[in-house]
Amino acid sequence: RSTVYVYLNTLESEGYVKKSGTTYHLGTRFLTLGCVARDRMNVYRAAKRRIEEVASRTGELVSLGIEDAGQRVVLYRAEGANAVHDRAPTGEYTHMHWSSLGKALLASLPDERVEAIIDEHGLPRATEKTITDRERLLESLDAIADRGYAIEDEEREPGIRSIATAIVCDGETRAAIAIAGPKHRFTPAYIEGTLSQHLRKAVNVAELRYKHY
Repeated sequence: RSTVYVYLNTLESEGYVKKSGTTYHLGTRFLTLGCVARDRMNVYRAAKRRIEEVASRTGELVSLGIEDAGQRVVLYRAEGANAVHDRAPTGEYTHMHWSSLGKALLASLPDERVEAIIDEHGLPRATEKTITDRERLLESLDAIADRGYAIEDEEREPGIRSIATAIVCDGETRAAIAIAGPKHRFTPAYIEGTLSQHLRKAVNVAELRYKHY
């Protein structure tokens, strides 16, 4: 305990933790580290402006995410005028199969990597609509690969739907972009028409820009 106390005091003096009574909390200085790590990613620099443009044109919530250690991580978000916040903050780690972003990433990964992720993290349930069966998930990933985009239908949070497409450069999956919103507005026609077109254009430009970094 004495060693831990010394470490905590050092972290507190540098601004990485804050003490409130007898409780320690993360400090805002960690934001600097996270932003530095994100800003060094070529895919973030290639996609950031595209994400902001899609959010502005659609009015929806648009996210950029990657796969890290078998989970989906949100790198950046932009909110349009009509965006409905889905309580997924930047930096959030979740199971890949819960979201369209995660499923788009899975569908573009090699089969052996997908199997390894499922073996390590399992297929826990987030809502009643979450896919928890391995074979059903693998079938859905094949359909996503054929269609070119993934759809999330209240599989992570009730009332939320989304669509996502992976950014693939030089044969490797770099990230994915997703557009999310309320179920009543995200009808099949809106998703498969307007949103899929905006998403495909954004991904195409991001892939082209990525090659220049």
